[in-house]
Amino acid sequence: MTEMDPGTLITLVTIIGAALGMVLGAVTPAIVEGRAVLRALDGIARQPESADDIRTTLLISMALLESTAIYVLLVILVLIFANPLLDRFFPGG
Repeated sequence: MTEMDPGTLITLVTIIGAALGMVLGAVTPAIVEGRAVLRALDGIARQPESADDIRTTLLISMALLESTAIYVLLVILVLIFANPLLDRFFPGG
């Protein structure tokens, strides 16, 4: 087995970590959003007169849940394209 340059190793680990982070950062909010919609539809079915309040609360919570996925994407893009680990461990390299 050949030895890998430390900079290449950190880049490779960062890319693998970013891929895993994006998978978890996309799947987890999707599951939670699905459960929120399920509960909202159940609440609307039980009490149709409160459908407007439930819908408003659902839309606000869906926006907050989706923002977590966007924050994960932002962190992953920073790790991939502006990797701060390379500058920290290999200054001037």
